[in-house]
Amino acid sequence: MRSSSLAETLCARKFASVTLAGRLRQVRCSNERLHLHECGRTRVKRTPTELQDFAERYTAAWCSQDAARVAAFFSRTGSLSVNDGPPAVGRRAIEDTVQSFMTAFPDLRVILDKLVVRDDCVEYHWTLTGTNIGPGGTGKAVRVSGMENWRLWEDGLIAVSEGEFDAANYRRQLGIES
Repeated sequence: MRSSSLAETLCARKFASVTLAGRLRQVRCSNERLHLHECGRTRVKRTPTELQDFAERYTAAWCSQDAARVAAFFSRTGSLSVNDGPPAVGRRAIEDTVQSFMTAFPDLRVILDKLVVRDDCVEYHWTLTGTNIGPGGTGKAVRVSGMENWRLWEDGLIAVSEGEFDAANYRRQLGIES
């Protein structure tokens, strides 16, 4: 069965989670609200305006130099992975990952470029700027853009975030050879 017809069938039956190629997928069953589902249960119902507000507050947390503020946007057992690396699981691990960026770039700024709501995720597109003057830093400024795919939601918070950015461009700006 094609995934789109399977999704339509599931929405008609009030089930929206399916496993395709071993990955949990969510589908939108309404044009008015984003419905993210896990195991047939709606976890989050947010309008685009609510998602935009969430993203703006998340961006402000990244700019605060307070890693715990960023980690607070994730569920207790949430995960954050960057460039297909191993995920940081749990708020403490997420806080440590975020802190590593904040330490490396004490003047770190994140800009929300755009938010894209898809059937199976919310794409948070960002640009990071900062000067690598933390311990062992190169002293060079960087400007790198990337995105996070926010998937699954628990208690109105991110349960899974899969981030990516151009690591080669990032290393080049830092003057680090690949």
